Amino acid sequence: MTGPTGPDREAVRALAELLRKWWELSAREGRPKPTQQSLAGRLGIDQTTLSRYLNPRHPSTAPLRTVELLHTVLRAPAADLPRARALAEEATAVPARKSPHPADATPADEAPADAAAVVVVAPAPRRTATTRTASLRTALAFLAVLTLGGGIGLGWSAFAHRAGQGGPSVAAAAASTGPAASRWPLARKGDLLWKARTVQYLLQAHGHAVEADGDFGAATAAAVKTFQAAHGLLADGKVGAQTWSHLIIRIDSHNDPKQAVVALQYLLNNAGTATDITGIFTPSTTRSLDTFQRARALPVTGVADPATWRALLASQGPAIHR
Repeated sequence: MTGPTGPDREAVRALAELLRKWWELSAREGRPKPTQQSLAGRLGIDQTTLSRYLNPRHPSTAPLRTVELLHTVLRAPAADLPRARALAEEATAVPARKSPHPADATPADEAPADAAAVVVVAPAPRRTATTRTASLRTALAFLAVLTLGGGIGLGWSAFAHRAGQGGPSVAAAAASTGPAASRWPLARKGDLLWKARTVQYLLQAHGHAVEADGDFGAATAAAVKTFQAAHGLLADGKVGAQTWSHLIIRIDSHNDPKQAVVALQYLLNNAGTATDITGIFTPSTTRSLDTFQRARALPVTGVADPATWRALLASQGPAIHR
């Protein structure tokens, strides 16, 4: 976004100032401030683009994912993240516009009655040998498509007949490739953003004192090992299918640990279902969960069960690993 105007201008500038502050204050605890070139490489963008994100005088709006990644990479204060998210959303909001209707324009349904009578007749093209050859080829291709379509129709009828006789149904075949069949992602040391935060929130829900900073570092890996050992799992510090199945928590109106609800709301919001991250399982959160389940062809229960958790994790953005 360049040259912001209107109500977005202040939000864009405020966001750039906040990102600039994170970068300027990132040199602490013996760590040097990264150059813009190295920082851009870690973000997967070019240096010119990053420079615009960090320039309050001539700013461009950084996407929300880039803002979150900058927060994690620069180890910015946790208290700054909600404000940064709000600024990013405000800066990218597009106000509704009314359709233009000039006073001197004539609506389509008020056009002069004789307008439809004006017809432009183009001269008929001369048929040449090349044209006749092309027409013949088109006709042959059409016949081939009809033949192929008939074969497909017969095959589909046979499949449906077998299904009616006890064979696999169409719904069952579709379910094998739907969200419920998604695999659990592997989360490990070095992961950033959604993988790390989800593991950290859920570890907190199980009573482990880890910081939800979006960086799967040594402390998070150690907490995962402790959790795995307590549940009789291989303590390798990696969160795979077995560890996820113990780490997730079934959430409903009768069981809603705060940090597990935070993880659920975070994943819903990150998957594109607008959800307030409050840690409280409100009726609004239930509606968001219903919306997500309906969109993913899951049973609409308003309950965060294992299939829903797995679908949520599969619906996140690309994994980022440092």
